Amino acid sequence: MTTDARPLDYGAMAKEAGLTAFVVLMLTIVLVGFELRDVPGALALFTRFPDVLAACLIAFFGRIAVILLREGYRGAVVVGAGAAALLLLIGLLPETLFGTATAREYAEAYMPFSAPVVRWCVFAAAVFLAVRAALARRSVRADAKSREAAADRAGATVQHVARYAGPLLGLCAVALPVALGHDQQAMSVAILVMTYIMLGWGLNIVVGLAGLLDLGYVAFYAVGAYTFALLATTEGIEWSFWVCLPLAGLFAGLAGVLLGFPVLRLRGDYLAIVTLGFGEIVRVVLQNWYGFTNGANGISGIPRPTLLGLSWEEEAPEGQMAFWQWFSKNFWEVQYSATHEKIFLFYIILGLALVVNWFALRARRMPIGRAWEALREDEIACRSLGINPTNTKLTAFGVGAMFGGFAGSFFATSQGFVSPESFVFIESAIILAIVVLGGFGSQLGVVLAALLLIGLPEAFREVKDFRMLAFGLAMVGIMLWRPAGLLAHREPTVRLNAPGKGKTP
Repeated sequence: MTTDARPLDYGAMAKEAGLTAFVVLMLTIVLVGFELRDVPGALALFTRFPDVLAACLIAFFGRIAVILLREGYRGAVVVGAGAAALLLLIGLLPETLFGTATAREYAEAYMPFSAPVVRWCVFAAAVFLAVRAALARRSVRADAKSREAAADRAGATVQHVARYAGPLLGLCAVALPVALGHDQQAMSVAILVMTYIMLGWGLNIVVGLAGLLDLGYVAFYAVGAYTFALLATTEGIEWSFWVCLPLAGLFAGLAGVLLGFPVLRLRGDYLAIVTLGFGEIVRVVLQNWYGFTNGANGISGIPRPTLLGLSWEEEAPEGQMAFWQWFSKNFWEVQYSATHEKIFLFYIILGLALVVNWFALRARRMPIGRAWEALREDEIACRSLGINPTNTKLTAFGVGAMFGGFAGSFFATSQGFVSPESFVFIESAIILAIVVLGGFGSQLGVVLAALLLIGLPEAFREVKDFRMLAFGLAMVGIMLWRPAGLLAHREPTVRLNAPGKGKTP
């Protein structure tokens, strides 16, 4: 026992750990405990109660380890978590460690869970606990303000470094298709992540900079998507993606301004409820206006974007030339590959996202950006300084909605089909979760949150039963330990007297 350890209340510790295990039991008994499988001629119900029991035991002993670490018993946590990690590693690599197939049979019989990804996650959690206990400081229980200040300093440091590492990250994104090669699934995931990064940056202007809680952001996403879909598929119009893209942003921005007018006097929860209602109104209109939007059937046959009139299909439509044919004719011989179109779509959404990022960074140093930040901090002080809250709110709603419309237009052309089911409330919740998780006003935080909330679940799609459970637990953990977001750091964009410049007042 270490010198700074406190006496343990075993009853309270067991009660707290048991309550944690009970919560996990209630969550996993339905999500994991029962599974429907296809059998010849019918569906059969299978149970996986051993996995439920394993999850409860992991939660119970994991909570005990956290309590011991909190109370100063770091040595016990290092030994316990280290032993658990070693046993898990032996079970994960039985043939490598022992060189026999029998070892794998024993491991499969006694190891919890059947998916290797879940086993490796449990192993990583055990290693993290052991390392965290070994590196724990002497002060075991710092007050909440100290922890928040330390996390804020870390966020400030990361954002300061990001100013110089941003171009490097951009180059890595440009080189990503080369690294992924011809993996179409990986390219599809990369396109999806970049789409949500762009949506997160757009919503970050409304929520992160202006402080206006918007739960209906998916409505502008839908307006942009349907604008392009209708203009591109209506007989007699059939405009291309590049012509419809600015129009989609324009109509979505107009929808944002129209939403802004009725909610000028609202704030907080009341604003959130109105924006939520607006998002649902848009979805219901799209679903029921059959003569204009084709209702629940959606709009199909949406054309793909072209590059200088070159098609990405294997056989180009009449009057056009396929890209691979043009390239082979003018440069060197290449074979058709469906990955070429994926790469082109990735670069389109990457370019759109970088434009949004550049605008947000520049706007923060302009008068309108400083007005957004002032509105976020104190609306009454804004009025006293002569800032017009009406115009400020409308510009925030309009600009954020415009970028959502751009993303919606890209979504329509990349999918080739849109329907109201693609724009439900859960989409708004996910986009807002990305902004909250990354940190209000943090551009790099949105990127990190999108990778965690969109990229990782797609990578772990094979363990579909645990994906949403892990998603919810991660969000709860962030709200408990870092409620301001991973990289949240509020610092004035412009200072009257920057450190080291001018005179101190």
